[in-house]
Amino acid sequence: MAETPLPGRPSRTTRTGRPLPALLDLLGRRWCLRVLWELRDGDPLTFRELRDRCDTMSPSVLNDRLRELREAAFVTSGPDGYVLTSQGRDLLAALAPLGAFAEGWTAS
Repeated sequence: MAETPLPGRPSRTTRTGRPLPALLDLLGRRWCLRVLWELRDGDPLTFRELRDRCDTMSPSVLNDRLRELREAAFVTSGPDGYVLTSQGRDLLAALAPLGAFAEGWTAS
């Protein structure tokens, strides 16, 4: 099992654990952004609900992504399911300009 990329921890993209490469390493993992996207509305989702929303994602990959996102403090789990933490909501807000760029790119 690969270690979760975190600031201060070496990863595939940074031996020094610099924050931006660590974040990009985490977000670049298959299905990671999709899990964050599915949690964007703030309603708790159970493992099964997340799995159903993520089309062909295997349960083992979903389990890995949720573990990594919890370890990175972007997602938490409670009795009703998984939700974004305040840091996870901040991350999605930081990605919003990228989404706006992508929409403009599509229109051009």
